[in-house]
Amino acid sequence: MRIDLHTHSSVSDGTESPAELLATAHAAGLDVVGLTDHDTTAGWSLAEAARPPGLTVVPGMELSCRWFPADRPPISVHLLAYLFDPGHPGFAGERGRLRAERLQRGERIVAALAADGYPVVWDRIVKRSGGGVVGRPHVARALVEAGVVESVDAAFATLLHHGSPYYVAKADTDVREGIALVRAAGGVPVFAHGLATKRGRVVGDDAIAAMAEAGLLGLEVDHPDHAPHERAHLRGLADDLGLIVTGSSDYHGSNKQTPIGACTTAPDQFEALLAAGTGSAPYRD
Repeated sequence: MRIDLHTHSSVSDGTESPAELLATAHAAGLDVVGLTDHDTTAGWSLAEAARPPGLTVVPGMELSCRWFPADRPPISVHLLAYLFDPGHPGFAGERGRLRAERLQRGERIVAALAADGYPVVWDRIVKRSGGGVVGRPHVARALVEAGVVESVDAAFATLLHHGSPYYVAKADTDVREGIALVRAAGGVPVFAHGLATKRGRVVGDDAIAAMAEAGLLGLEVDHPDHAPHERAHLRGLADDLGLIVTGSSDYHGSNKQTPIGACTTAPDQFEALLAAGTGSAPYRD
């Protein structure tokens, strides 16, 4: 079986609709694909309706979180949540808050860029998003289309990175609170790309152990942004902590160069994830 548990559609910051994403997964020979858009479940029903025969779809989400060290500034972390009840009041409320944060942040970034003469228009970006969760990748694509930069990656490297004067922080969920919400909703929380040092600051083993104590159930080990030694370290840590090990592409369509299925999850680990989720069920034959 080929299992990719981390992908994004145009409902958040991917470029393919949920139906197009599933068609891509099917054409790539995947047996299982996880739909994990940022802070929203809006693509779930679309994916269920468009699922090709033979393809299992795992409903999920990627939650924007923070780890708060005692003696350093907060660190941005992402929490994958699978098979939770989307109607759980506490978790639904937090997702709504995060989407509002993303929208306000995006508008502030665009306003600052426009004030300095960059040809970006907020209303146009929102319209192009199709009503999904608007984030920095949407601003990046607008900069590409305006001819300011040649690619989404270039936009992040020059204008949208964390040290840029146009960067705006958002109030993400404390990761331990996020874990508690996912578990309360019957879901399976998995720490996403935890050692992706190329993305910036990462948490240490002590933080991951504290997350496990708070109810974390898995680590995303095999990820395109993890070097071989980082994967090996995380695999050992998952073994020590008794955590499920997942692998995935973190596919974003043409917003990133990584192909779907670039990294995958072992079937026995997928079965462990399925057994732990009680809030919703996969879409399958």
